[in-house]
Parts: sequence; structure tokens; C-alpha cells
Amino acid sequence: MRAPATTKPERLFTFRFALVVTSGLCYFMALGVLLPVVPLFVKHDLGGNDIAVGVVVGAFAVGAVLLRPFTGRVSDRVGRRILIVLGGVIVGSAGLLYLFASAIVPLVFVRVLGGVGEAAFFVGAASMITDLAPEERRGEAISYWSIAVYGGLAFGPLIGNLLLDDDHFDRVWIVSASLAFAAGLIGLFTRDVGSFNREQAAHTPRPPLISRAAIVPGSVLFLGLVGLAGFTEFVPLYVKEIGMDDSSAVFLLYGGLILAIRLFGARVPDRIGPLKAGTIATATAAAGLLLMASIAEPVALYAGTVVFSIGMSFLYPAMLTLALTGLADNERGSAVGTVSSFFDLSQGIGALALGVVAALTSYRGAFVAGAVLCVAALVLLRASGDARTRAPVDRRAAALARASVEPDLP
Repeated sequence: MRAPATTKPERLFTFRFALVVTSGLCYFMALGVLLPVVPLFVKHDLGGNDIAVGVVVGAFAVGAVLLRPFTGRVSDRVGRRILIVLGGVIVGSAGLLYLFASAIVPLVFVRVLGGVGEAAFFVGAASMITDLAPEERRGEAISYWSIAVYGGLAFGPLIGNLLLDDDHFDRVWIVSASLAFAAGLIGLFTRDVGSFNREQAAHTPRPPLISRAAIVPGSVLFLGLVGLAGFTEFVPLYVKEIGMDDSSAVFLLYGGLILAIRLFGARVPDRIGPLKAGTIATATAAAGLLLMASIAEPVALYAGTVVFSIGMSFLYPAMLTLALTGLADNERGSAVGTVSSFFDLSQGIGALALGVVAALTSYRGAFVAGAVLCVAALVLLRASGDARTRAPVDRRAAALARASVEPDLP
């Protein structure tokens, strides 16, 4: 029964809510400072080629995908707080290990370790945000959570380039590690509340690790996000070829646009449905990548980034909404974990695959390859025969989809 009109809405902005958002901002800032620096470190300090860049960048996603299917179960049975703390500590420890990585292979293992920490932190923090938010304000809560996610990913690269100052890699690693440790320390002051119930969760049947309902949406997401792996992997190197000093302005534009679209257009995928939202997302992502590759000039890179950002803003929410449509409550967690795993795979396999393409052709060739896969994602979405793409949107599933911000991209 709907509450009377005179009932005051439950509070969203609480001290506990602010703690999680602040912890998330520190965490995503820690990852953001690494975005433009890791490819440069591999290429110029360790002497690696474009394939090595792909392997190192993608190793982070490998660590995440190995653990992510299990972190949801840990979160439900042990608690969110422990994942926030452990995730921050693991990512911070990995950041310090960058100081001792003097070759490609050790750096790959450090990146895998960081991915393990990412899987823990993200699931714990995102789950606690949904616990703290009143059900009718969950989408609003995640919009503010997005400020932490994209604030860190937008301003982190700028800080990373300022810290680097040509060759001061150690300063970047120390600051990144310090921010991650700060995220874990803040997590110590959070508390499991709300919908999380350890006793009840212990008696709930375990959902499957792989949700069949999420296979098609996850596959579309996988194909559509390979281009994102190429964007984060090669833009820091490509800018040097076209006469730019660094990539911080490009990442600032990308993160800022996605943040703005998420805040002011958060309900668009819900209103138009996953088929239209997914079509717009894959088409604009492909167009943006092709625009970046069309002319080796900064103006093309900036213009392509603007168009590409539109696609990246809508793709994950659209496919997660589709994956959750029609599922029972006890199946939704498995679907979220499955879709997130496809995300991780796209960044791991995609980074390696586009690294090979870049080595054989050029960075612009890698952008074109990413665009081709976005078109393949569009074809799969339109031809999959999944009746849910054309069904009315499940509003509750859509709210849960908005409650699952996509994993970060260090």
C-alpha cells in the first residue's frame, strides 16, 4: 500500500551514505591517476611494445573477473564492509608493489592483484550504497554515487599527469596507493545496515554463478566495450603522435561528460527501453571511435570522445536492465555478477586483442577495430530474438540496474 502523501520521504543523505561516497571517491581517484601513466610506463620505462601494453592493461581485468563471481556471495553472507576495507587494502598494496616492478611479468602480477582488490571493493561499496538508499530513491542515490566513480576517473588522470612530470613514476604509485589505503580506512567506519541480513542470507539457496538470462546482454556488452579498452589503453600513447602533451584533458572530457549524462539523463534508458538505449549506445560508440580514427588531429580525438561518451553512458545500464528484466529477486544478484564479468572480460581480452591490432597496424587501426565490434554488438542486440528487448521495461529491474554502476577502468 502506498504511503500517505503526508509521510515524509526517508532520508538519503546520511553520515553513513557520505562515508561510502567519500571512500569511493578516494578509491576511484587512486585508479584514475593510473589511467594515463601505466601505458607510458610499459612503453617508455620498461621498453614494452603495444602488445605488452595490452597485456599489462588487461591483466587488471583478469584479476577482477577471477574473483567477481564470488564476491557477491561473500557480500551477502559476510557483509559489505569487509569487502570495502579489504579491497582498499589490496589495491593500495598493489600500488606500492609498482615501485618494485622493473619488468613486464612482475607488473602483470601486480595488475592482477589490483584487479582482485577492485572486485572486492566495487561489490562491497555498490551493495552498501543500495542498502543505505530508500527503495524509492535508489536511482537518485546511485546518481550521487556516480559522482565518486566518474569524479575519480575524470580528475585522476589530470593528477596522474601532473605527478608524472615526464618520468616521476614513483610519485604516481605512492599517491595511488595512499588514496586506496584511505578508501579502505574510511571503510572501517562504515557499517552493514539496511537490506543486508547475514542470518537470512545464510539460509538462502545459492544462485548460479552464471545467469543464463544475462548471456545475450552480457555478450552485447562485451563486444561494445572492447573499444573502451582500446580508448583507455592507447589514448595516452596516441596523443603523443598527434602533437599533444598528455591525455589528461581527453580523460577529463570523457569522465565529465559521462558524469553529466548519468546525472541529468539517468532515466533515459528506463523510459525508452533496453533495445532503443542499446541501439543508441552501440551506434554512437562506433561512430565516436571511427571519428577518432578518421583524422590524426586533436580536434578529431576530442570530437570522437564526445560522441563515444554518449554510447558509454547508456550501454551498461541498458544491458543490465535487459539482463534483470523478468528475473525473481533471488536471481538478480547472479545476473549482476554475470554482466559484470562480461565487462571485466571485455577489458582483459579486449586490451590484449587491440594491442595486437595496434602492433600490426596503428593506434587508429585499434580504434577502427573497436568500432567494428560495436557494430557487431548492435547486430547481436537487434537479431538476438530476445523478446525482453521489446517488452515494457520492468521498472524495478531498471531501478536495480541503476544501482549497479559499472566497474572502473584503471
